[in-house]
Amino acid sequence: MVRCIFYAATIIAWGIFIYAFQRDRSRYRNCLILFAALMMSAEGLLLLAGARIFTMVLLIVFFGLLLVPVFLIWNGVITLRKEGLSITHLLSLALGMLVGIGEVTTLVLYFRQQENLMFDKQQMVGFNINTLMLIISVSVIYLSISFLMFMIYSIFLMLIPHKRNFDYVIIHGAGLSKGEKLTKLLAERVDKAMLVYQKAPTPPYLIPSGGRGDDEKISEAEAMKKYLIENGIPEDHILAEDQSTTTFENLVNSKKIIDARGGRCYTALVTSNYHVYRALRYCRKVGLQCTGIGSHVAFYYWPSALIREYVAVHAEKKHAVMLVAGWILVMAAVMIMLMLYYR
Repeated sequence: MVRCIFYAATIIAWGIFIYAFQRDRSRYRNCLILFAALMMSAEGLLLLAGARIFTMVLLIVFFGLLLVPVFLIWNGVITLRKEGLSITHLLSLALGMLVGIGEVTTLVLYFRQQENLMFDKQQMVGFNINTLMLIISVSVIYLSISFLMFMIYSIFLMLIPHKRNFDYVIIHGAGLSKGEKLTKLLAERVDKAMLVYQKAPTPPYLIPSGGRGDDEKISEAEAMKKYLIENGIPEDHILAEDQSTTTFENLVNSKKIIDARGGRCYTALVTSNYHVYRALRYCRKVGLQCTGIGSHVAFYYWPSALIREYVAVHAEKKHAVMLVAGWILVMAAVMIMLMLYYR
């Protein structure tokens, strides 16, 4: 009976996610609902598999988690070697060190508590070294789970299929090499947009979007337009937007171009795969309904880029407050449970 209720709850969780996702792909709640549905599904499958398989999976997950900081630190070193020193390129390395500290602290705390329980099971939790380690451990676990939810949803957005009958395809700029050439990152975006163009039943209008930076000879939009024409896209199917300086301005100005033309406005937004979710959030803010399509980026570059996206989303006042409020609730719950246990 209990299992039936659990499986029914899992199906309901997936139903809620599908409904929320169809309504608005840019909502942060989708990250939470998808994560809950996946965790419930995983637990349900493990219950069906039996105790032995359940134990094996737990061991695999445990050792996998121990390798996470190793991978992040290794990835951070590779990123620094290939891309050079900058704050954004240090993010993977920094997160790896943070997770590593959290894991070591959690293990040390666990063994310390095991030793303490052998002597005195009535002790109260006070502000001592154990409490400090507990705060560090819970904080790192909380932030790691928060990032994991964000990462899973970002990957989900990358993998889901999308319709092909678009009227407009917006291409986000990403800086130029030597002031006039497309970088590999930007070329990947334009190539993806051309693929969408070629697969569409009716060729859509392409909107390369991006102004001219202080160190650039031409605007990003103009550089992309030249690249598109060189690769066989008719000039009359290109509507360049060359006044924007940020992602938000890209969308505001592109929307003006689309609205001015009228008619059907099925729109796709092409940007790097790690950037799709945040770009969709901006779309909602400017009132532009569109489908996010991610272009390929080098694997070594993806972790740091996704961490940057996570930080950018949670730097918004609403989500910063929610993140801190969630941390306070989790910390309070852990402290209350420990106090009840040691009472």
